[in-house]
Amino acid sequence: MNPLIAPSELPYQLPPFADIRAEHYLPAFYVALDDHDAEINAITTNPAEPTWENTVEALEKSGAALTRVENVFFNLHLTDGTDDFDTIAEEILPKLSAHADSIYQNTALFERIKAVEAPAGDEEGARLKDKLIRTFIRKGAGLNDEDKKTLSELNAQLASLSEQFGKNLRESTAAHALSVTADDVDGWTPARIDAAADAARSYNRDGLLIPLGLPAIQPDQTTLNNPATRRALMDASLARGEANTDVVLNIVALRARRAKLLGYDSHADYVIAEETARTVDAVDRLLRDLAPAASANAAGEYKLLAEEAESAHQKVTDADWPYWEAKVKKRDFALDEAELKNYFPLNQVVEDGVFFAAKRLYGIEVVPREDLEGYHEDVRVYEVKEADGSTIGLFLTDYYARPTKRGGAWMSSFVDQSDLVGTKPVIVNVMNLTKPADGSQPLLSYSQVTTVFHEFGHALHGLLSKVRYPTFAGTNVPRDYVEFPSQINENWALDPVVVRNYARHVDTGEIIGQDMLDAIEKAQLFGQGFATSEYLAAAIIDMAWHKLSEQQARAVTDIDEFERAALLDAGLDVEHLHARYKSRFFNHVFSGGYSAGYYSYLWAEALDADGFDWFTQEHAAGEQENDEAARAAGQRFRDLVLSAGGSRDFDEAFTTLRGREKDVAPLLARRGLGGAV
Repeated sequence: MNPLIAPSELPYQLPPFADIRAEHYLPAFYVALDDHDAEINAITTNPAEPTWENTVEALEKSGAALTRVENVFFNLHLTDGTDDFDTIAEEILPKLSAHADSIYQNTALFERIKAVEAPAGDEEGARLKDKLIRTFIRKGAGLNDEDKKTLSELNAQLASLSEQFGKNLRESTAAHALSVTADDVDGWTPARIDAAADAARSYNRDGLLIPLGLPAIQPDQTTLNNPATRRALMDASLARGEANTDVVLNIVALRARRAKLLGYDSHADYVIAEETARTVDAVDRLLRDLAPAASANAAGEYKLLAEEAESAHQKVTDADWPYWEAKVKKRDFALDEAELKNYFPLNQVVEDGVFFAAKRLYGIEVVPREDLEGYHEDVRVYEVKEADGSTIGLFLTDYYARPTKRGGAWMSSFVDQSDLVGTKPVIVNVMNLTKPADGSQPLLSYSQVTTVFHEFGHALHGLLSKVRYPTFAGTNVPRDYVEFPSQINENWALDPVVVRNYARHVDTGEIIGQDMLDAIEKAQLFGQGFATSEYLAAAIIDMAWHKLSEQQARAVTDIDEFERAALLDAGLDVEHLHARYKSRFFNHVFSGGYSAGYYSYLWAEALDADGFDWFTQEHAAGEQENDEAARAAGQRFRDLVLSAGGSRDFDEAFTTLRGREKDVAPLLARRGLGGAV
């Protein structure tokens, strides 16, 4: 009777969302945990000699029921964080942590894995064995019994604290959503006002409401003419996560203790040892080399904004930077961001933009499956097929904000691809766009357009996966590599062939003009000082926390002062500029998977900038409409990067694609930092 326990009979094992109730989760979890324990026990007590099939492949096949329940529960917990989900998570997270420890600390299982070799010619299998050995050691297989017990206790505490951080932030973000009146929102369109009224109703509030997004800077700060409203919105954003002070300090200290127990100097050393950056020093060099130049560029940009504001007898504070940046862009580059939005209705961006680019590059078709239901009325389900009609998987979109939904944008999976277990991918993209009250399509800013392309880049990584072993499927790659496919996909948003296919005026159907495209291109470089600095600030704060020892972490008493000192030490000190995320609402780091890894966006952007230069050289991008060249280049990128998942060496894959090692010059040029290093 429990729809989570048995594999779904729907196409691609799409979960039967309509049948799933809150009361199904805990029983399904406990059955799945028992099943997985039995499967692991069968492997370790097998009287036959260890073989690849009865040990490694058996391990890869095990836990299917648990994976199925976890994927449904944690995906829906992020998109509908109700009290029911919080209660279930509070009970089950320590159990899941203990269960994982029981596997990775299982000496008999570890010895069997070490005793076998992949079949001759199975390069993916050989890579899997190396990966498993490292993973078992990093998760405590080599510790004595007392230290294993300590590690398990630390893991359980950290799992609970991470969940608490996310819960606190979600509740705080909803509580700090800003109530405003019609007098406060001069500069808004009637449609935006209607959406704010609808948001207020969904939050059970009167009047108009501005829900908060995850970053410090909120999108509406660009269009609000009233300085007092901009100030109130900025203050609301910065006030979030007030209950997370002790949670942050405890997480940092416990992560440091765990790293020391496992033989690493810091949590940052522990994390980065498995990334493509390899060392903390390499990451520090990147951040510190760029910080002074980014800071100087931002200060220069601020001066221009202040001059423009002064002409209107106003000043530029932290709350006003985006507003006056938009004014300067309109003045100097003829870029009217309000008018630009009219060319970017959501459905056109998705279906005629990201799907069109994917077909042009990779030969795939993305078609609606109206017969299949998502987990919410706003979720759409698509089927993804090869050009010959053969099936690839399912793609779900969940683009609209809800009061119980975690902020931000992300990609996740309900089912991962694997030839070994015979599964095809079911992938979801999630965003938090304001839903128009009248049922029309939301009009996106250019930043939101690039986010749609970005998240679909992650989706492609999951959808086009072609590996044998589940461990290597899709986005199961290092954090500083996983952003490479997503960031390179952003480039297609302004590719001339692609943009003219989707950027059509919402009222007239007119294709976007070259003058407006030129304005976007020119304006992109302006503001890079601010954008780079706010990003670097967040990455520097992340690294500063995770380079601490436990004793150093316990000595911190003032989070705000710690952040300021870290930025000053790195040479990043820009008045009126905040880190993209401050510690108390830094969800990526304290409730997501990016601890000591937020630098990865910039690290991957070096691959992206250089890699897209390769696409351009292959005539897959640019003014020339060469579909044959685009398809050939896309296939090569698909084979070397998207389909490979974690099954091949990442540096070797990029070098093979590019014909040489990466060059950071294209990144520096894009960021306006040509003389930085």
